[in-house]
This record gives sequence, C-alpha cells and structure tokens, in this order.
Amino acid sequence: MSGGVDSSVAAALLRDDGYDVVGCFMRLGSPGEELETIQRADDDSEGASGSGACAPGKIGKQGCCSINDAADARVVAGVLGIPFYVCNFKKDFGRIMSYFAQEYGAGRTPNPCVRCNDWLKFGKLHEYAQQLGCDFVASGHYARVAIDRRDPRASAGNGPARLLRGVDVSKDQSYVLFGVPRERLARMLLPIGELEKPEVRRLAERYGLPVFDKPDSQEICFVPDRDYAAFLERRDPTLRRSGRLLDESGATIGTHEGQHRFTLGQRRGLGVTSDVPLFVINRSAPDNTVTLGAREHVQSTGCIGGEANWLVSDHALAALRDWRECWSQHRAHTPPVRARVRIIEGESALSYSGRTGRFEVEFETARESVTPGQAVVIYAPDETSASDGGAWGGAGGGDAPMRVLGGGWIESSKR
Repeated sequence: MSGGVDSSVAAALLRDDGYDVVGCFMRLGSPGEELETIQRADDDSEGASGSGACAPGKIGKQGCCSINDAADARVVAGVLGIPFYVCNFKKDFGRIMSYFAQEYGAGRTPNPCVRCNDWLKFGKLHEYAQQLGCDFVASGHYARVAIDRRDPRASAGNGPARLLRGVDVSKDQSYVLFGVPRERLARMLLPIGELEKPEVRRLAERYGLPVFDKPDSQEICFVPDRDYAAFLERRDPTLRRSGRLLDESGATIGTHEGQHRFTLGQRRGLGVTSDVPLFVINRSAPDNTVTLGAREHVQSTGCIGGEANWLVSDHALAALRDWRECWSQHRAHTPPVRARVRIIEGESALSYSGRTGRFEVEFETARESVTPGQAVVIYAPDETSASDGGAWGGAGGGDAPMRVLGGGWIESSKR
C-alpha cells in the first residue's frame, strides 16, 4: 500500500472478495528519511510519529514512499480494518539508487521504477509475504494476471499465468511489470486491472477512503525535488565537469556541465540556439560529449535488448529463434507499435538482474527516442493459454497488443 488511491482500492476489493488482507508500506530510504526498523502501524514506540506508523524524517512530500504517504496508507488500513506494517527496505533500495547513478554515469537513461518492481515489490516483498504466511502479493497496478484454471496446478497458486495489459489502456502499467519472474505471476493479484481510473476513484469515495481524490505521483520517489542531476552529483561530484556540445559533423558548438544532464531525444534546455530544432542524438560518457542533430537522427529502426525475461513457456519461446511478428513498447508512456522480434546469440555484457539473454527488435516504422537503458517490452494478442505453444500468433489483422510475452533492457538502437 503506497498511500495512493490505486493500492487503497485494491486492498478494499480484495477484502470484499474474502481475502485476509495485510497492508504493507515499503519505506525505501529516500533523502532525509530516518526509519531503521520494521514497525507495525499500531506500534506507539518511542521515536515514532504521532500515529506510530513510521519514524520522523525529512523526506519530501512528493513521490510514492514519503512519510505523508505512509500516514495515508495507515489511515486507509484503519478504515478497511486490516493489519498494516511499515517495512524497512532502505538497504535494499540503495541498490536501486546505485543502479540509477551508475546508468546515468555510463551514458544511459535508467528506469528505476521498473527495477523497483522487479527487485522489491515482486522480489523482496514476496519474501516478506512468505514470512507472514501470505499466499499472494497484490498491488494497485493497471494490469491483469490471467490464470489457466483448467490446469491442475492453478488451485495451488502456481498454475500457468499470463500477464495482460490493463483494461484502461491510457493507464496501462504492464510495461513496468515485464521483469517479474515467470514463476511468480500466478502469485500476483492485480485487482484494479479490470477497472478504469474514474471508476477506481468512485470506488474509493464509496468506501470512504480519504485518498479518493489524491493526485497520482509523477516523479522519481528518491528525487522529490525532481532535480535528478543534483542527486547524481551529490553521489558523485566528478560527474559535473565541462564538456563539449557537438554537431553532427563533430564540430564543437557549445559546452555543457556533464553528459548525465541530458537524455536521447531531448529538445529543451540544450544551452545553444539554432535556426532549426535540435535534439540530443548521442551521449558519450567516456569523453563527456553530447551530440545534437536533426529530428530524423533521433529515429531508430530497431534495437537490441539484453537481460531478457520471458513470460511464456519454453516451448513457445523456442519459436522465437526465427523472426516473429509482435508489438513492442520502448517507453513507459508510448503505446506498443507493430514490430518483429527474434532471440540472438551471446550474453548481455552488463546484467543487474543476473539474466543474460538477448534479443533483437525491428519496428514496422521508425520510432523516436529508442534510448539505451530503457526497457523494451514485447506484446502479442491474448490468443492462447499460457500452457500451449501458440503464443507467437502474430500481430496481423485487427488484433490488439494485449499479452506481455517478455522484454529486456535496450543495449543499443539501430538507425
């Protein structure tokens, strides 16, 4: 429970469906946060805030893991009459922040929210749920898990499962869940995946939840002031150093204060003036240069993905040795587009997850800002059960991308 409307309604729906629900708020150790222990929400031990939900701190009010959010989550748990715990994942979250800093320092653009889902929400939290004797981990993501109930394993919670896009495609979050281990899909519950956002807010108000009109969080939770460059420079002051802005020919056209302050496709805040629109078309960490060019040079025909995580059967995956039609999505807020995909030989040179598989994607039409460090997720129509080999049914006709087949992290783009 993040203290937002989505996870709050998810908890309410599960309670009404007869589940024994336990609310958990993940304290992640954002700037100024001081919590060092796991505390139950009704623990009034010395040093806790007025409710006892969490220790005092200086964390900003924005994001999805602030002290204010912890207080909101505690109040919701009280309204629903469910137990509530604050879990100290500060040390574990340090891994997320280190990854974020390392990727920017290497000239890539990371996605810490996806890594957090993989490593914490459906990683560490699963382990904690087992300690509590829980069978499932639920969240307020706009996505769906479908279980093949015909399979005898389904009743034990480990039957074949499919990860699907949310019904509200404008809010769909299946992209950020692609890295969940396949064996844990059947132990995930996503109660609001069948709903659209306005209905979720109406339900929250009907349940009497005080967060029914709470705005959605938009920024990186551990950078509450939204100044990610300053966050990176506090961790590594050497990042801030003068570098050259280059044009497409390699000529110097200006200077900057560090390549980590830019991302591929960026148009504003470049520090130079031009008669034509300029975009960031390349960042080079070794020599601290940023290259600017015309919009067409931000477009890519495809990409190479690493650290592959596949959510289909081994039999279905074997078909991917040859090109298969699909949809692909390379940014969290852009829709899937028609493409084709195949597995390629070799292993990822860098793997934060321990996964080493690689694959190649070719887009039907060129796409903008296909950025190394971001996730690329593969979709297909939900035509088959997870247990058969027909997952690669193609992307033709009037079908829509619905089922997440897998994905990985963009190593390079092709132009």
